[in-house]
Amino acid sequence: LPISDEQLQHIPYYKPPENSPEMEYLQAKRKALGGYLPARRKQANEQLTVPALAAFASLLKDSGDREISTTMAFVRILNIIVKDKNIGQRAVPIVPDESRTFGMEGMFRQLGIYSWQGQKYTPVDADQVMPYHEDKKGQILQEGINEAGAFCSWMAAATSYSTNNLTMIPFYIYYSMFGFQRVGDLVWAAGDMRSRGFLLGATAGRTTLAGEGLQHQDGHNHLMFSFVPNCVAYDPTYSYELAVIMQDGLHRMYEKQENIFYYISLMNENYHHPEMPANAEEGIIKGMYLLKEAANKKAKLKVQLLGSGTILRESLAAAELLEKDFDVSADVWSVTSFSELRKDASAVERDNQLHPTKKAKLSYVTHCLKDRAGPVIAASDYIRLYADQIRAFVPQRYVVLGTDGYGRSDTREQLRHFFEVNKYYIAIAALKALADEGAIPAAKVAEAIKKYKVDPEKSDPVSV
Repeated sequence: LPISDEQLQHIPYYKPPENSPEMEYLQAKRKALGGYLPARRKQANEQLTVPALAAFASLLKDSGDREISTTMAFVRILNIIVKDKNIGQRAVPIVPDESRTFGMEGMFRQLGIYSWQGQKYTPVDADQVMPYHEDKKGQILQEGINEAGAFCSWMAAATSYSTNNLTMIPFYIYYSMFGFQRVGDLVWAAGDMRSRGFLLGATAGRTTLAGEGLQHQDGHNHLMFSFVPNCVAYDPTYSYELAVIMQDGLHRMYEKQENIFYYISLMNENYHHPEMPANAEEGIIKGMYLLKEAANKKAKLKVQLLGSGTILRESLAAAELLEKDFDVSADVWSVTSFSELRKDASAVERDNQLHPTKKAKLSYVTHCLKDRAGPVIAASDYIRLYADQIRAFVPQRYVVLGTDGYGRSDTREQLRHFFEVNKYYIAIAALKALADEGAIPAAKVAEAIKKYKVDPEKSDPVSV
């Protein structure tokens, strides 16, 4: 450096000439890094082409004799995505633990688990068809039992479109109970960073995972994710609902490049999945659709049953009880997202408030229910506040059942009895709502309580 010993006493600032090799090198590197000021790239220069819903046709059909869980349906969807020629290489499956529990071991050989060192040992299942397989070119991130680390990996991939101008599609699947309550600050940061990707809360709901204790019984994460403005959250029951939601998510985040991310709850309970009803896509995405209309449209006694996630099946069973035992006809609605219904209704409410001279608009949930007869009974596998979000926008008497309380590890049947969200409690709630409206005598409700062997002196689940 052209600095004398005498000048060094004052530690002078030195800047090489603009045409010096040093300055040319620094200028070139800074240019390659995107300039001199920090900036957030709002959109990637590339626009991905995502598969159409038809690519997931197998998920839209009746499952036939086979009973599957929505977790298994997700793995099938993920397999279709990773094989897609346009976006398959951009998929980043992330698992902190329990890959085999989620049925993902088939991807080990196909994609490999990323390790910068490659496979350094022989796994105990090396002789099996689907052994644990690490690879320097692996696509799966297996982060060990480390939710914070796994979520940070998800954030890195979810913001790659902005930081690297390279769009990645991360899928982080984990036990739902170990979700927001463990990494809530990171979730908020992910929203602020405009992350794009999918968070899959598996073994979700307070009654769907039997025999593993309170640590896995999640009944509140949907409410917690609803706090994040740009998080889109769903609680689907059937494989076709999940396929529609995920395909729409791919379209919104990677073709339209919207600054949103998804939280989707998945269950490990196996049951039959029907074929997708005609024209159900819009309702699935907006948050609810009419799954089963009552056969007797002229019935004197009618109710509307709203079911979410696995408890939707209890609502369907309750409709059969009401029809068979009390001549009450029930329309059954599948609610894929109380949170999305609430967002829409709040936006409509705000618009009406700021445009008082214009004809008032109706929220989607109000539009669905306004011409339907009878009280509305909503039930989910989450605390009552989850379904209670839409109370202000339901035109009829609104009754909510949920899983408030800790609960105890037992069979699904016993857990749903404990939390009072099974078919019997839903039917009783519907009859009580009709009695409160004067449509039937209160004695009919007492008759149902006795018929269904419900103990009216049973302890409140919240107090146990």
